[in-house]
Amino acid sequence: MPVNSRYSDERFEAIMDDVFSVLDKHSAQRDLSLLVLGNVITQIFNQHPDNSSRNEMVDSFCRVLKKTTQ
Repeated sequence: MPVNSRYSDERFEAIMDDVFSVLDKHSAQRDLSLLVLGNVITQIFNQHPDNSSRNEMVDSFCRVLKKTTQ
């Protein structure tokens, strides 16, 4: 999560906890969890109507994801 987010930590944490609870409820292993989350992320990006903005958002998301996993 960005340091200066427009969302409260409480809201972010609550949603993240819900997502983890669902994955845990289904005993989803890492590969299945990543497949599910990847499809959710793809759906979210595909809902964006402007292709040029979508590509920029995807690139930005990938850069942040890469930085946070190093």
